[in-house]
Amino acid sequence: MSAHDFRAVAFPARLYSGLNALEQLPAEVERARAKRAFVVCGRTVSRKTPLVDRIAGLLGERYAGRYDEMDKDTSLAAVQAATAAARAADADLLIAVGAGSVIQGTRVVAILLAETDPIEKLITQYPEHGAAISPRLRAPKLPIVNVLTAPTTAQNRAGSGVNNPLLDHRMEFFDPKTRPLAVFWDAEALLTAPVSMLRGSAGAVYWRAAMNLAATDLPPLVEGDRLQAWRLCQRALPRIDDPADWQARADLCAAAWLHNRESDVGGMAVRNTWVARAVYAFGTALINKHAQIGQGQAYAAMTPAAMRALGARDLEGHTRLAEAMGVWSGTESREIVPERVAAGLEQVFGGLGMATRLSALGFPRESLATVLEHSLKNFNADPKREFVRERPALEAALAAAW
Repeated sequence: MSAHDFRAVAFPARLYSGLNALEQLPAEVERARAKRAFVVCGRTVSRKTPLVDRIAGLLGERYAGRYDEMDKDTSLAAVQAATAAARAADADLLIAVGAGSVIQGTRVVAILLAETDPIEKLITQYPEHGAAISPRLRAPKLPIVNVLTAPTTAQNRAGSGVNNPLLDHRMEFFDPKTRPLAVFWDAEALLTAPVSMLRGSAGAVYWRAAMNLAATDLPPLVEGDRLQAWRLCQRALPRIDDPADWQARADLCAAAWLHNRESDVGGMAVRNTWVARAVYAFGTALINKHAQIGQGQAYAAMTPAAMRALGARDLEGHTRLAEAMGVWSGTESREIVPERVAAGLEQVFGGLGMATRLSALGFPRESLATVLEHSLKNFNADPKREFVRERPALEAALAAAW
């Protein structure tokens, strides 16, 4: 297949960005004909900022209450409690206020409110042999509005992960009917996130931009979105320590939006590099078992070592990334590219105050074995179950990251 053989899909959603963007929220609720808008969020944004109270004031009698105990790792217990609270409030629209965990959790709340099958039948299934199976969830779902407090690719997707300590992998839900009808990048809302939290979010968005740039044979719409996402990250990262610069945060939100859009216009068919796939799977497993570690932290700690261990498998793409990063001149041997990219990433992540070794994240080395096992069951990273055959190489890459 050529790069011009692709399928593109556009999903309807309205996006509001800027000063006082949230003033448009009542109109969105009215457009959905909702009478009982229920907010899902975390404790900090609810109890230490005026944001949720502002939303309640804007909605007036359409505000049906809040659940503000959604936790960082989107635990099953929190999702089930939020579902019970939304049901008790007779919610007919959900408003997620937060970033990745809250937004993903709210999608699962919409699923659990609508579906009647046991939760075990609603999640991605992993047969002993063969590809993973994502069940079709046919019941209509409540409309969702997402109000971002930090940049995240969760903002307009349809998949969600939930942490269940009783399982050996993250519970994965997918339902296209949980995509939001509207997304808000309101200046005041974005400024509620402290700079310390923003660094992790920025690291995750930058990581995706870098990994995406390393893919080759890109369809034209995909290439355009990936290049612009990279430019937005390059522009925003030097400014994120300014607690008043909401435009830098909005640029990162835009980069995350473009990550999602390029997936819909042909990017899903593009094969990611082994480094990107492995680190994504490792990172998902890591944060699933160690709630104190964020997605961006996990990526920063593992990618340089994974690049050194696996980067030569996708040398053409990593050469493209090295040129964009300015760490390869074009006249040197391409064999040095993985090392140059790894060193460049260490510099970028280190500049964000992020550790570039797993040993600095404060979890036991013996946990690496569990991380590896869970990584072998990551449908998003490994839909064709190739990781099982590559176990020794993945194990070596993970050990090198320590």
